[in-house]
Amino acid sequence: MVSKELTMLYLHHFGLQQAPFGLTPNTAFYVDLPQHHEALEVLNTALNVGEGFIKVTGEVGTGKTMLCRKLINEAAADWVIAYIPDPSLSPVELRWAFATELGLQQAGTIDNQQLVQLLQHRLVALAAEGKRVVLIIDEAQALPDDTLEALRLLTNFETEQRKLLQVVLFGQPELDKRLGSYKFRQLRQRVSFSYFLRGMSFYEVQAYVQARVDIAGVRQPLFSPGALKAIWKYSRGIPRLVNVLSHKGLMLAFGENKLQVDTRHLSYAAKDTEDVLTYGSGLSLLGVGLLVSLLMVVAAAWYFRELW
Repeated sequence: MVSKELTMLYLHHFGLQQAPFGLTPNTAFYVDLPQHHEALEVLNTALNVGEGFIKVTGEVGTGKTMLCRKLINEAAADWVIAYIPDPSLSPVELRWAFATELGLQQAGTIDNQQLVQLLQHRLVALAAEGKRVVLIIDEAQALPDDTLEALRLLTNFETEQRKLLQVVLFGQPELDKRLGSYKFRQLRQRVSFSYFLRGMSFYEVQAYVQARVDIAGVRQPLFSPGALKAIWKYSRGIPRLVNVLSHKGLMLAFGENKLQVDTRHLSYAAKDTEDVLTYGSGLSLLGVGLLVSLLMVVAAAWYFRELW
């Protein structure tokens, strides 16, 4: 109960209607960064012209899942989307997952050959209805080798006029390395469009942070210019790390009853965050963790004192 009350107090303190820097990809907080805009343009263009394989790669936290959800939410009316978020599947499991996404509910007694025929008939039927089937796979770098080959074989389904299946792969840079190997040369040649998501520049981080704060209901800057520069430096422009650092900075400012995050808050936040660039500090990770806990206890005491 205290945690819920503290969250409400935290939002009220800054005038926020909702938390602006959650880690769950929420398309309501989508910011049309140049690289994300370009990636969506590539995806839509490739899908509309009927290309077989499209690939989007980027480092961890660069917004691939957000783009994936944005693409699904804005899919054209004639698209039939099949989405597989966990690709650690065997070839047979992949085919069954795809069949389920297409609405095929068959008894588990059919064999693999019958399943492939069932999928082909379904794809032909959807094409006859004027539908375009798009299979989207997130975290595609985790696809086993034999499943990647099975995926390639699925794209062999076609008529004389068009492919019956288009595949969009979202993955980390390891996917590019795997597809660069000799054994995957056939699949690699079928990737007609690809895009690599880069990190944000300093000015993009500024725009990104303020845009999310605006969406959360606050127009005035909650971060000092120095704090924004620190967020960019520590995060390397990676959106997920920007979110983590911004959230921790706000929590620290809240614990001190301040209305703006400064560079000191960000220095503490960076020391308490994995995978950020830091440049030396006398404050240990344990010390920062204890500091954050202490600030929350102080905030709780302040809140309940206000009630009394």
